[in-house]
Amino acid sequence: MTGTVKRLVICGAAGRDFHDFNVVYRGDPAVRVVAFTAAQIPGIAERRYPPELAGSLYPDGIPIVEEAGLAALCEAETIDEVVFAYSDVTNDHVMRIGSTALAAGADFTLLGPRSTMLETSRPAIAVCAVRTGCGKSQTSRYIASELTRQGYRVATLRHPMPYGEPAKQAVQRFATLADIDAANCSLEEREEYEPHVEAGGTVFAGVDYARILEQAQAEADVVLWDGGNNDFSFIRAGLNLAIVDALRPARLDGHYPGSVVLETADLVVVNKVDAATPEQLRIVNDELDRLVPGTPRVMAASPVTLDDPAALAGARVLIVEDGPTITHGDMPYGAGYQAVRAVADAEIVDPRPFATPEIAAVFEKYPHIGPVLPAMGYGSAQVAALVRTINAADVDVVVAGTPIDLARVGDLRMPVVRAHYRYVDAGEPGLMHFVDEFLSRSAV
Repeated sequence: MTGTVKRLVICGAAGRDFHDFNVVYRGDPAVRVVAFTAAQIPGIAERRYPPELAGSLYPDGIPIVEEAGLAALCEAETIDEVVFAYSDVTNDHVMRIGSTALAAGADFTLLGPRSTMLETSRPAIAVCAVRTGCGKSQTSRYIASELTRQGYRVATLRHPMPYGEPAKQAVQRFATLADIDAANCSLEEREEYEPHVEAGGTVFAGVDYARILEQAQAEADVVLWDGGNNDFSFIRAGLNLAIVDALRPARLDGHYPGSVVLETADLVVVNKVDAATPEQLRIVNDELDRLVPGTPRVMAASPVTLDDPAALAGARVLIVEDGPTITHGDMPYGAGYQAVRAVADAEIVDPRPFATPEIAAVFEKYPHIGPVLPAMGYGSAQVAALVRTINAADVDVVVAGTPIDLARVGDLRMPVVRAHYRYVDAGEPGLMHFVDEFLSRSAV
């Protein structure tokens, strides 16, 4: 270590990196966080983590730079330690970053649950997954709806997505669509917040999760963590769920930190069994037998319905899917494609010929994507590019497999039919058996 103050870089994606800083490093005078690096999310580099959130040790805030410059940064700033703090990447990717840190002479650190989880004063349930797109949000909505029906007050804490101005997003509460509009949320934020709010729930999110949790607990009997990517929870939950996608049955331990989610789960939910083949179901159960043989399992379906299937009859259709599921979630398509494929005489139109340069770059980066358009919208420019791509398409109708009301995002020239998907038990005992059992042991 150089001098008496350890010099750190935190590698992140505007989420766990900020949380880990807040709970582990923010007030520590023995540590100097020189920079955050940015990956996965476009447009978040070249900003600063603001002094209002960074604290008194950082009167100028903390710069956020591109992860591609990590090696040079370590050398120029004599970095002692690199902390890895983002999710849904291969284990190989984590060690590539680790090798860069070690080659520069720095230590390489992964902070664990004991260091980063916040204690709760209410019974807490965490819904996490081994990969992006397994069905966390629909599972969270189902639990919240069932508990609300039973008379519990539920506060849903959403994994952070502060892609705007972090100082204005320190603590956020969304109870109406107007709240979401007023916060100028990105498409990715809307995909997560809108369905909860439309179902009558309240969502808390932001940057400073100690303050967020404090506010949520004041309003709730039960705290529900709705995870992001395949990250583990920011709060210490009494019931931990790991969602597994039956359509991606192999290598359940191949992505970081999905293995942590799976191995610390109290209950595994195997989702999308209605769409999986018998072979896929065999593989996923064999994997679970190998990795977590003693953990209870729930089988779940994810049926998809269209608002107006008649509108697709004989039509040329453009499908817009949930963004992260299709991009770094590695899925070629999602719920929208499954719904349209069931309409016999609908023609699915590939969006690539109509893509703006910004959207074409997404297809180039993620060549596995099928004939669908990922709902990219991490900022206003990307949303505008998405809308231009949709409006340029030679189609009759758009099917929105994204959870949001796409018609609210921009002025689209063609009608939009929404594809909805929800959680349904596909066996006994069902999910709420375990939730009710947990709450019966808790003081609510």
